Amino acid sequence: MTQPNFVPITEIDQVRPAYRLRTPRDWRAGRVADLHGPETPRGRELGVPGPDQGYAFLLAHTLFEDKLELTDGITAEDALVACAAVASRRAALFGRAPVAKDIELALVLFGFLGGAPADLVAWRAPLFQAAAHHYNQQRNIVGVVAEEALRLSPDGIRARLSDWRSMLKASAPTP
Repeated sequence: MTQPNFVPITEIDQVRPAYRLRTPRDWRAGRVADLHGPETPRGRELGVPGPDQGYAFLLAHTLFEDKLELTDGITAEDALVACAAVASRRAALFGRAPVAKDIELALVLFGFLGGAPADLVAWRAPLFQAAAHHYNQQRNIVGVVAEEALRLSPDGIRARLSDWRSMLKASAPTP
């Protein structure tokens, strides 16, 4: 509360003046990583931005780690990390955060939840080996999935799994 100036008060008890903040100077985006427009840049190895994509990793490990059917050379971490990246792409396609159905779709699509044709299992082996440790390999895995497949439900993927080449770009080079 303010004090009237006609009331005798010792100097130590008087209210101090408020801090005066300067008006901020004009600011422009000039750093290398600053975006220069409202659109997010898209292109090779830039990924697909979406909200809360890290949640896909938590969901994958919590809900699906004990349900995986793995083959030699592919660890649970490789399968979960790469499929979480695919799930994040699917969620971003719909403009939302990842949910369990996104992870399930990715795992079913690559045959990690069972029922995979033998040629799919053979095709995915070099693609997923050590994928948990290599970002470019994760991007390659995300890149081989056709957008039409991402728009299906997990049950729709299961029904079409025998025709997996139409949902995955099987001609894409594997590492």
